[in-house]
Amino acid sequence: GFHTRIQAQPGGEARAEVRGKNEADMGTICALTGKSSNPSNRLMATLATTVNGLKFPNPFVIASGPPGTNAKVINRAFKEGWGGVIAKTVSLDASKVVNVGPRYAKLMAGDGKEVIGWENIELISDRKFETWIDEFKEIKDAYPDRILIASIMEEFSKDAWCEIVERCQDAGVDSFELNFSCPHGLPERKMGAAMGQNPEVLEEVCQWVMSVAKIPVWAKMTPNVTHIEEPTAAALRAGCHGVSAINTIRSVMGVNLETLRPEPSVEGYTTPGGYSSKAVKPIALRMCMEIAQLIRKDFPGRTLSGMGGVETGADAAQFILLGSDTVQVCTGVMKFGYGMIKPLCEELLAFMEGKGFETLEDFKGHSLQYFTTHAELVRMQTARKAAEAAVKEGMVKSDAEWDGDEFVKQSNSLSR
Repeated sequence: GFHTRIQAQPGGEARAEVRGKNEADMGTICALTGKSSNPSNRLMATLATTVNGLKFPNPFVIASGPPGTNAKVINRAFKEGWGGVIAKTVSLDASKVVNVGPRYAKLMAGDGKEVIGWENIELISDRKFETWIDEFKEIKDAYPDRILIASIMEEFSKDAWCEIVERCQDAGVDSFELNFSCPHGLPERKMGAAMGQNPEVLEEVCQWVMSVAKIPVWAKMTPNVTHIEEPTAAALRAGCHGVSAINTIRSVMGVNLETLRPEPSVEGYTTPGGYSSKAVKPIALRMCMEIAQLIRKDFPGRTLSGMGGVETGADAAQFILLGSDTVQVCTGVMKFGYGMIKPLCEELLAFMEGKGFETLEDFKGHSLQYFTTHAELVRMQTARKAAEAAVKEGMVKSDAEWDGDEFVKQSNSLSR
């Protein structure tokens, strides 16, 4: 049997060693850092990956939201070992951002203990843009080798988008994520999903951004569309290096049967919000699969950062198998804390070692080949059943199968 242990390494990386019962024979499986001194009998597995020129020590990125709401918590995330952090979405004028409370609602499993669904009506950052610029610089000074991504959102104004891009990249952030997907915040200003649901508008805004951006750009897709390939293609046509998917799903958590008011209730009222947590994973996987197939077909070389209900290394492996280059987590951190990065890495490494994968690229998109149409499923199953019936009836398929004792029976099986 094997046992796995994670060791902290300089630079915030981790090394996983999986040792066999006979270490001399089984060798040591190391991940993330170092080279094997005896490569002939050692399998190297690494979580390190380079995406759009960005070097991540592991593929786990904190998604834009409360876990990246200021420098203090972002620094904590990097200290714990996260490969990257996307800060909470910023805009040039935070004075228009006013949050309410309560702003979360949870869907519990049947045992009443486990949170399986999470709705939020929280807005983007309410902190001054100038404060964020200072903190971006502070974070990069503290962790120059980690990937800090600025999530940005603005109104339909070329000047505003160009200004926020230029000022953020001058502050030293490594990349951008364009928030075209918040399902509830500021639609009256045509921001978030109100923009991301219109491919023509999204493409124009992405062109503005790409005209001034000097660092990689990801566009974050809303799931609140019929075909996520359409806004994805618009962003990639405009030149974005990649996309992120999915943001939260527009939802109503429920109605309180005592008060008869929908929740979360604010002064007795509410507004539909964004749904996340493990219950959304099947929807997220489907949409990531569709995006990855589009990228393979029409935009080779572009990238996908997948998210939606990721809580374990096994969850992450599924997103990577369906074409994700990196995997984002937000609600999971709100449920389990920043320390969840350690089991995430350990579990993903265990999966890779069990399958003999040395790098994430070895299995990225591997499972895409197994998707087809329902009509093709019917054809394949019909063909398989016919073949089994033929064998059962003694029908020969080649000359080598003819048998002297069964010759008459085999001849009859081939007759109409």
